[in-house]
Amino acid sequence: MLALGSVLLVACKAGDDVTTGDSMRASSKTSAAVKSSASDSVTVSASSTAGVRQTVLFLGTSLTAGLGLEPDSAYPQQVQRRIDGESLPFQTVNAGVSGETSAGLLRRLEWVLQRPAEVIVVETGANDGLRGQPVAATRATIGQILARIRRERPTARVALIQMEAPTNLGVTYTSAFHEMFPALAREHDATLLPFLLDGVAGRPELNQPDGVHPNYAGERIVTDNVWRALEPLLRR
Repeated sequence: MLALGSVLLVACKAGDDVTTGDSMRASSKTSAAVKSSASDSVTVSASSTAGVRQTVLFLGTSLTAGLGLEPDSAYPQQVQRRIDGESLPFQTVNAGVSGETSAGLLRRLEWVLQRPAEVIVVETGANDGLRGQPVAATRATIGQILARIRRERPTARVALIQMEAPTNLGVTYTSAFHEMFPALAREHDATLLPFLLDGVAGRPELNQPDGVHPNYAGERIVTDNVWRALEPLLRR
């Protein structure tokens, strides 16, 4: 068993590496680059025979984008298959960007929110923790993200995914990082989804060689984690 902290440290390097190529660099400073990369990363999943469906928009990092997996195996696409199996009127849109920090998501949010969405799932902050960024700064940024979503999509159902920081950063940091997610969910009337990598983090047999991004078996567990909390939100 690998410790969660050591596993997540590997991810820091992986997150830095994957910001090149088709994915957006988290440090991108031009709106043109943000729009281009975000456009490349958006994947819409829905049955070709489906009628009009509401949109479930997933905003996130490489964990949402499905780094290292076939596109149809990332958890948002697997959630689509659960939705189809339950005959629910939704289509999923995967707007995950590898290597992105919460500040990066905030920068591209205006463009992403041009797409109508009735349910918005936010997975962010993990790369902030990997870089040891101050929790107060990350909390303020995620707060701005949720506030903007509420302002621009006031009727949308919003969900925030719990993420965790590497244990090597110390108890004070990891506790504050953990606690900011339920606090932000309460503050912005969002549904808190469980830790994305629950049951997967620290288990080599469920992760790719980098030690942090789930393999196909791990991604099925990630999908279970998300679906358990998301399904009731969709049935509201």
